[in-house]
Formats: sequence, structure tokens, C-alpha cells
Amino acid sequence: MSKRADRRAYEAADVERPASSAPTEGNLEREMPGGRDARRRGHDPYAAFRLRNYRLYAAAFGISVIGGQMQNAAVGWETYKRTGSALSLGWLGLAMATPVLLLALPAGHVADNHSRRRIMLLTHFVSFACALALAALAYFWPHSPRGAWAIYAIMMLGNSGATFGRPARSALMPQLVPSSNFANAVTWNSSIFEVASVVGPMIGGLLCALSIPLAYLCSAACWLVTIALVKALPNKQPPQRSDRPVPRFSDLIAGVKFVWQTKMLLGAMTLDMFAMLLGGCTFLLPIFAQRLGVEALGFGLLRSAQSIGAIGMAIVIAHTPPFRRAGRALLTAVAGFGVVTIVFGLSTNFILSFVMLVFSGALDNVSVVIRHTLIQMLTPDKMRGRVSAVNQVFIGSSNEIGGLESGLTAWAVGPVASVVIGGIGTILVVLGVAAIWPQVRQLKSLSHLDSPETEPHELQAVTSTSVK
Repeated sequence: MSKRADRRAYEAADVERPASSAPTEGNLEREMPGGRDARRRGHDPYAAFRLRNYRLYAAAFGISVIGGQMQNAAVGWETYKRTGSALSLGWLGLAMATPVLLLALPAGHVADNHSRRRIMLLTHFVSFACALALAALAYFWPHSPRGAWAIYAIMMLGNSGATFGRPARSALMPQLVPSSNFANAVTWNSSIFEVASVVGPMIGGLLCALSIPLAYLCSAACWLVTIALVKALPNKQPPQRSDRPVPRFSDLIAGVKFVWQTKMLLGAMTLDMFAMLLGGCTFLLPIFAQRLGVEALGFGLLRSAQSIGAIGMAIVIAHTPPFRRAGRALLTAVAGFGVVTIVFGLSTNFILSFVMLVFSGALDNVSVVIRHTLIQMLTPDKMRGRVSAVNQVFIGSSNEIGGLESGLTAWAVGPVASVVIGGIGTILVVLGVAAIWPQVRQLKSLSHLDSPETEPHELQAVTSTSVK
């Protein structure tokens, strides 16, 4: 590996600033499972949380996810209650996917050329305003099927803001966390996301049983807290700005070109994209909740089940050394995701359905940790915003487009057939990716990956070295 390829692309964390001035913190830290004694022995499962900036970042991320999950649960439940149609859930998926498809690449360019914290603040304010608009719609115009179209419009606006916010958030974290702790931070990010994704839908389901407008107002409150936490983060500037106020087409597709030439990323993103596109059943959960004989609270539990499984898996991953055969683990996990999706689709028992969703979340978490680590550790900091934007197109839009696919197929052949066909398709995708991109199958330990400051054509050599 060249010296140029070995240079770090992150801004080192401020190690001189203590996390706390409490005189007993050092003693307490040594007694914790992940304290200094544990670090001397090797793996420190809490390394990222020893950084003040990461704690602020993680708190903001977690609360924003709780608010977003509460809102999404309420939107899905309200839309199906208004219309009683599986097709309406498909249109909801399309409304949420359209901003990602249209705006993700410009959003990545913006994240690489402007203050990432400022972008997050602006986009979180858009989310806050949309939550208030949904609350007003549900309170003043309830029950009308035509109100679903207003919901679609509000969700398009909210997802437009989120589309600009995600690359900025992803690109900011490597500036707050050094590479030695980065894989640990990614794992805990996944854990935080999944914990929040348990809490959010559960609260959302409970609040929907009481009052749908109240669910939206609680979501708005979460966005306000998130804005305050992001405001406390340092205002990190991108490492290299473009001197062109209006980006050229080549600027917008630079992230696409980088991913296309980095076969490891291309294979991992393609695998996850088609797995979520075909195997995801989140948008159909209101239908399955009624099929299983449960109402709003049961629906909230089903929405939380995948995250419960992901939490358990994330805790296991965080407390164990990095994967020795990460590629094999990735392919096996996604294939297992397809199998449990098939069982969920055929189940007529609430407990079995819940357990299958728990297993699907645990398996999906393996994919999330490996993919996010690959994206951040193989991408130079000056391109992280644009590559994260490509990840949005691959992964973020696949969830919502998968909702459109699920709604259309459920409308055409029924919800059970829709989910079973999707699970079978996921297994076939795993076989295809393993055959087309052997780099994914051959990937070994993630700890051997580096964060090179290279051009796309140079990175391929680095990637090839890391998988041998």
C-alpha cells in the first residue's frame, strides 16, 4: 500500500479535552466492563462513547430516529385507516422514495462543500415543520380518504429535507471519531438506530391508539431536542470545497463513479438494495396486523420487532472482535433474511410472525454494520458526502421503492404472496452477488480496511489488498 493510500482522511478527535471534570470518573471508568483495564487486554466495546462529540452525535441521532419512527408508524397506520387499500401504502412508499431518487446526488455534493452541521440543523427544522403539518391534518381533517394525498405531499417534503440531511450526518461522523474507533462507532450507531426503532414504533403505536395527532406532536418535540443537540456539535468544515457554486454533472456523479470502480462497495450495496427492495415488508405491516387480529398497539410491536432483533445482534457484534470472514457473514445473513421473510409471510400466528421479524432484524444488522464500515473506511473524506448519497439511492430509496413494490404486488396477488415472492427473490440475489462480485465473498477481517486518500482508480488496488 502506498504512503499516499495510508494517509488518514479524518480529522482527529480532540483528545486533550476531557469527557468530564468529575474527579471520580477515572476510578469508575477502570471498573466498567470496557474501562482502561479492558482496553489494555485488547478490545474496548465502549471506545466511541469515550469521545464527547460522539456522545452528542449519538444522542441527536437516537432522538431523531425515535421521532422519525413514531411519525412513520403513525403515517402508515393513518393512511391505511383512511383508505383501507394496500395500493395506498404503495403510493406512500413512492412519495417517500421520489425525493431520494431526485435529490440524493445533489445532496452529496452539498454535504462535501458546506458545513455539515448547518445542513443537519436546516433539514431537522424541515422535519419539525412537517410533523406539525401532519398533526394539523390529522386533527382538522380526519378520516377522509382524500387526506391521504396531503399526507403524500407532506412526506415528500419531509423526505426531501432528510435526503439532504443523511449525507451530511454520515460525512460528519468521521470528522468526530478517529479511525481506530470508527468501526466501534458504526456498530453503536446501528445499536442506537435499532433501540430507537424499537422505542419509536412502540410509542407511535400506543399514541395512535390514543390520538394520531398526539403521535405527530411527540415526533415534533423529538426534532426540537435533536436540533439543540446538533447545535452543540463543533462546526466542522468539509476538508476540500469546490470553487464552483453550481456543480457540474461530473461533480454530481463522482460518488457513482467511485462506487462503480470500487467493486467491494458496489457488490455490498447491490446486495442490500435488492434484499430490501424484494424482502422488505414494513409497508405491509398494517395489513398483516389486521390479518393477525391485532390493532394499533400490536402493529407498533410488529414495527418494533426487527429492531429488537437488531439490538441483540448489535450488542453481540460490539462485544466481540471484528468479523474474521466478513464477506461470508454478509452473504449468509442476507440469505437468512430471505428465509425468515418467507416464514413471516406464511404465518397466521402473531407470536411466530413477531419472532420471524426479530430474526430478520438480527440478520439485517450484520449487513448494516459490514456495509457501513466498508463505505466509511474505503472512502476518502472529501468524497464521503457523495458516496453516502449514492448509498441513499441504493439503500434509502430501496426501502421506499420496496414499499411501492409490496403495495403493487399485494394489490395484484395478495399480501402473503407478495412477501413470500420477495423472500425467494432475496435468496436469488445473494447467489447472484456471490457469483458476480467474488470480492464480497472473499472479504475477510474489517480491521484490515483503511481510509485512503486516493482517487477511485487507485482505491481498487487498496481494496484488493485488504481482501487477500
